[in-house]
Amino acid sequence: MKEFKTMSKVTVIIPAYNAMKYLPETVESVLNQTLTDFEVLIINDGSSDGIVEWASQITDSRVRLISQENQGTAAARNKGIVESKGEYIAFLDADDIWEPTKLEKQAQCLDNNPLVGLVDAWTAFIDENSKPTGIVMTHNSEGDVYKKVVEVCDSTVCCGSSPMIRRSCFDTLGLFDRESYIEDVDMWIRIATCYHYGVVKEVLVKYRQHPSNKSKDCESMLRGFRQLIEKTYRSLPTEILHLRPRSYGRLYVYLAWKSMDTKDYKQGFHYTQQAFALYPQLIFQLWYLRLYVAIAIIRLLGPQKYDQIRSFNHNIRRRLLALTT
Repeated sequence: MKEFKTMSKVTVIIPAYNAMKYLPETVESVLNQTLTDFEVLIINDGSSDGIVEWASQITDSRVRLISQENQGTAAARNKGIVESKGEYIAFLDADDIWEPTKLEKQAQCLDNNPLVGLVDAWTAFIDENSKPTGIVMTHNSEGDVYKKVVEVCDSTVCCGSSPMIRRSCFDTLGLFDRESYIEDVDMWIRIATCYHYGVVKEVLVKYRQHPSNKSKDCESMLRGFRQLIEKTYRSLPTEILHLRPRSYGRLYVYLAWKSMDTKDYKQGFHYTQQAFALYPQLIFQLWYLRLYVAIAIIRLLGPQKYDQIRSFNHNIRRRLLALTT
């Protein structure tokens, strides 16, 4: 990649494809950041929803719209990286929201930890109306996470809108893989092979769940993760190839939960069976036992009762979250 001159502390890259329903709220959450030394690159990926007219009315000089023909999220992110002038890069999906201190706290982490290439932040789920669902993604993975990330062919990064990354990482590792369905996970794994992870242990990101989320397309995700697992294991030493079944087992557990979220219980049962067949040792893992209990409730009490129990749990989580924020 070309040499670049740093002109901003952070470049915020927002890929946008027909995203005007949520984009104004998303951009507002960036402009309200306590760290003000940033540029915002909105990559218009062939939208037809009036984004050009809307962006022309933004008076903040830190915001720039870059338009291209529709090429997908990976290409939009890559375009933003090439055009970026920031020391650090933060990606933000066009329907997600940041808390005001997100950029400040992550930039501080990178400033103070030269070995860290990626710093993550905890993430709370919101619905289409920006209301908390009660689900919060947290983790404590920091430092040298290479072995943990590579062995399971997955990353602890909460979502595409949560990490901040050194611009120099992309000079070392290259851009997002446009041929990968899950290009973000592929990139987070590649970063872990050369750099440490950091994490701000606070909820700084709000991830929006709605019917059009790509992450709910389980069959496409299955194909994408299969591709990623095989790609990752091709570069690993032969002595750890025996871990591949565990990676597939974890993948099927993840897809089973995604199926449960969309009330496709039959598919959820199928993925659960596949997970156990590939890696029976999963029965000793708490996250698999939770899935097993959920399926048992559905079989014994029916989907309606399961939905009631889950809704009750989410309400409790929402109230607890409200008390801590």
